[in-house]
Amino acid sequence: MKCTATCLFGLESVLASELKRMNYDKISSENGRVNFESDLYGIAKANINLRTAERIYIELGNFEAKSFNELFDNTEKIQFSKFIDKNGEMPVNVSSISSELRSIPNCQSIAKKALIKSMSRTYKIDKFSETGAKYPINVFIYKDLVRIYLDTTGISLYKRGYRTKGGEAPLKETLASAIVQLSYWNKDKILIDPFCGSGTILIEAALIAKNIAPGLFRS
Repeated sequence: MKCTATCLFGLESVLASELKRMNYDKISSENGRVNFESDLYGIAKANINLRTAERIYIELGNFEAKSFNELFDNTEKIQFSKFIDKNGEMPVNVSSISSELRSIPNCQSIAKKALIKSMSRTYKIDKFSETGAKYPINVFIYKDLVRIYLDTTGISLYKRGYRTKGGEAPLKETLASAIVQLSYWNKDKILIDPFCGSGTILIEAALIAKNIAPGLFRS
């Protein structure tokens, strides 16, 4: 499956290196994201082990759309039922940059209607309770190219789960890990951070040194 891991801008090379070390295939970078291929097991593994990724998405489809009709027709063709249960909650989030389709509310409404029609084709019902597990759908439109993703992460990956309280001017855990990975430090050296704040860099370095997956503490 085509997958995308998002990251803070400037950290694409660090994230790509992580994916290469974990032996993922067909890795390519764009601004703020790294694409790769994986199966469901590999997606779960990425959510637990990647240190600089913010979210992991499955790409469900991509197409060009300059009109609402094109957006609806192409979205409706996607077989969402491969991933979404009949009772699943299906929130749709849309972002649009430099595209003909600028109205976010209209795009959200049309994408949701197309999603429901696609699901109806499989489950043979017109209304869905959406009382089950959440399956967030993200529609990203950039220069009229539409990409539709299923969010597999939930709460962003920078929220590791080991911190119960935040300090002043906190540093994102994903950024802290990237700083450690880009430095000349390794686990055989002493690491000193005299301006450590809440200790994020030191904690992330300790996780790397002990080979502890950053997602193990997440609920």
